[in-house]
Amino acid sequence: MASNNPVPTASARLPSEFKTEYHPRSGRPTLFQPFDEFRISSEAQHTPIIDKEPWCPFRSRGDFEFSEIAIEAALNKSQINALLSLIMHVSEGNAQITLKNEANLSKAWDNAAVELTPFSKHEVSVTYKKNEQVYEVHARPIWDWALDLLDNPLLVPHFVWDACRVFKHNGTRFERFIDEPWTADRWWDIQSSLPNVDGAVPLCFILYADKTKLSSHGTVKGYPVVVRCANLPIHIRNGETFGGGRVVGWLPIVPEDAGEEGQLGYTTLKRVVWHELFFKLLEHAAQYSKTGYLHKCHNDVLRWLFPIILILSADYEEQCMMSLICGCGSKCPCPVCLVPLAELHDLSKTYPLRSMEEAKEALRVYGHSKAQGEEILKALGLRPVENIFWIIWIDDFPRWRNLNHFKSAINVSFSDGNKHWDLSKQSLYACLTILTARTSPEGYQLLRVISTYLQLDSLIGLDVHTEGTLAAIEAELLVFDTELKAYVTCAESSNIEKLKLDWNFPKMHLWKHVVRDIRCKGVAHNFSTHPNEKMHGPLKDTYHHRTNGKDVTMQILRVDHHKFALMLLRERVNQVDEYNRLQALGDDLPDEDVAVTFNGHVKLGALTQHPTSILDLENRSSVDCAFQAFWRKFTEFLIIRYVIISLNSIHEHRYLKVNYESMVDWKQVTDHLQCNPQFHGLLRFDHALIQLTAEETIFVRLIFLFRCSISNFGSFEFALVQPYTVRINGARRMDHFFKFTCVKAVPRALSIFVPLSSFIRGTVLVPDPDHQDEHLVVDHIDSDMFIRMKARVPQ
Repeated sequence: MASNNPVPTASARLPSEFKTEYHPRSGRPTLFQPFDEFRISSEAQHTPIIDKEPWCPFRSRGDFEFSEIAIEAALNKSQINALLSLIMHVSEGNAQITLKNEANLSKAWDNAAVELTPFSKHEVSVTYKKNEQVYEVHARPIWDWALDLLDNPLLVPHFVWDACRVFKHNGTRFERFIDEPWTADRWWDIQSSLPNVDGAVPLCFILYADKTKLSSHGTVKGYPVVVRCANLPIHIRNGETFGGGRVVGWLPIVPEDAGEEGQLGYTTLKRVVWHELFFKLLEHAAQYSKTGYLHKCHNDVLRWLFPIILILSADYEEQCMMSLICGCGSKCPCPVCLVPLAELHDLSKTYPLRSMEEAKEALRVYGHSKAQGEEILKALGLRPVENIFWIIWIDDFPRWRNLNHFKSAINVSFSDGNKHWDLSKQSLYACLTILTARTSPEGYQLLRVISTYLQLDSLIGLDVHTEGTLAAIEAELLVFDTELKAYVTCAESSNIEKLKLDWNFPKMHLWKHVVRDIRCKGVAHNFSTHPNEKMHGPLKDTYHHRTNGKDVTMQILRVDHHKFALMLLRERVNQVDEYNRLQALGDDLPDEDVAVTFNGHVKLGALTQHPTSILDLENRSSVDCAFQAFWRKFTEFLIIRYVIISLNSIHEHRYLKVNYESMVDWKQVTDHLQCNPQFHGLLRFDHALIQLTAEETIFVRLIFLFRCSISNFGSFEFALVQPYTVRINGARRMDHFFKFTCVKAVPRALSIFVPLSSFIRGTVLVPDPDHQDEHLVVDHIDSDMFIRMKARVPQ
């Protein structure tokens, strides 16, 4: 049935097509509007007021637009300062930028990179189950990379070629110490084995390889290979300048196959692919490992260079790949020696070392008789693959250690080695009152294991080693072995479920070889993975910010190559800038160009806004008895030392920088001490070690740092401190077992004044919750503190 009210056509629309009813409280009448006025604001049709400076509160439009770029690019503080400094130099006419866009910049990067050896892509075919599979490797041969370093005039003075043995007089005799690789035994042995010709020297490499996740979800992975030149000092070799570590290869990752994973053939395929493709990094160096290479260095000195792979730095998984052992489930899972799997936990026993000749002979037998060869290889825990490193090493099979991974003794949910180490240091002190011998014999024995573990790790991590420290490591290894066996015995008889009883894993055993490694290759920093693991971060950043997510390898390596080239140019620019600065100064060199001595070794910072009056300090005694009779105690202190009491003003400081000479490597080290009631919202009053008298050093806690002006004498710097000098009657059994140093504070009302020049270094003291005012000295906080506490005579 047709409607009685037909809809109006467009040509016959109602005058008010829309009706709007407002809330009664709005006080607005009902509104009727045609289509072309509906929801059109009358105010919006007025011409807006134009703000002639819409970028306010920024001072200019340029400032505002720069801030937009800085926010969008997530620039950090140093990057922002560097860019603003450059813009200022351009505006003042002291610098010029000709780049107009990203294309110009990209071309400039490419031009700069031409000077250095680029990456090249190689394809290698490997047969698996009668099918040929092709794998790609991107490589910058380590030999070509080394020649780039040797041609750099800024690096030439820093290369060390000859092995040496260095000694330091200990007051009685000259004692040999070991730090850099060329001070260790292996370098000496290598140089002895070279041809007896003028200029024959080793060119030593440190190689690192490890897979890393590039994407946050872990589906995109990379396999970078990093090289470092062992002939350069550690501060250059492990630094982030042109002479530091460099990515020289990008290995393929054989894809996981659920149907093949765990099969011997597929596992062997992964090893074959790894070693076949790694050859592309070594092939140029391998040519000269036996014959040598005559090279005229930049300073016109001819040297006969013999390339040596001195150190392979890797975690255990990569060690298995490099050494071609079968891993932690094999009969002999150690990459260094032939210790049986069941004996990995026993550090008191010694087993024969692996040798290249033994592995080659096993592989030769395997080539003639697979059954007989497999039996020999299985006994040695080896894979039936030829090791690519045999083509370049001229001496026995190098031993490679990774002390960084010894920190896995405690099982936690994160994998950062620094966190493992920090946790192990803190957990010992935190658990002392919880895991006692009475309440938890198992936990208490585990703490004893952790204690000797910390002793070992501190000893091994020293930057300089002597016969004394190496002997201490060997002695502590036996202590660790004894305590661990005692823990296993305790755990076996315990009613607690799931206590760890099996300590037969490779990382547990690797300490057995650490003294030999240090004697052969120098201190642990020479073969630590820390400097190389830090390089994963920039690679991941490049993947996220500089690639399109497809075929990322060449994109990542291109950016890395550009960075390498820019490092070279930056060092040249810095050299020119320093030369021009010194030329402009002439003979008027400022104080900072003079070597820092250890006499004036302290510097106050964080000055409070206004001078502090004596009355204000006296009033603080209402909340802190350390300030009781402040004026009387301070004037007595001044009279004893200076025979003066006239004081003009006191300026409070809340920060102290202390420079001191390390007892480990005799270099300058800096501690930053806080004396601040609001350091990032928290109380922070640090501890320190000071020289109280010519014969006595004591621990103190900072209370008040200040500079005062004394009439006719000038400015002096002092500290009000709480000394830890109360004698503790009788050493507690716990302190003896855990090798703790326990100190006790005097009441705060007996605080004393000391000159800042008496400060030796900062310290960390942990409160003993069972004994009021007593603290335990944390000697594992750094190597200097560890050595100081070892040498400290009980006072």
